[in-house]
Amino acid sequence: MSTLAAGARPAIAQGMRLQWEPVQEAHVLLYPEGMVKLNGSAGAILERCDGVRTVEEIVADLERAFGATNLTDDVTAFVGLALERGWLELRE
Repeated sequence: MSTLAAGARPAIAQGMRLQWEPVQEAHVLLYPEGMVKLNGSAGAILERCDGVRTVEEIVADLERAFGATNLTDDVTAFVGLALERGWLELRE
């Protein structure tokens, strides 16, 4: 995938649903053909992909929430992967 713009607004793709699954103690992404169990980082990123926040805003929120810095490359890489897999779509 080409470089993802910091102003891109990712959202959970149509037909997908993100939810917390207490039995698995993890976020899962549900879709008609099945389910993907997400690790903590993936769940934290996808929770913030609401189609309103930009990638830049998502990174800033994650850095504040976890007291971390320099998350841009990791978040952008994951969002790119999620777009390729059809988990996310970009909104205007």
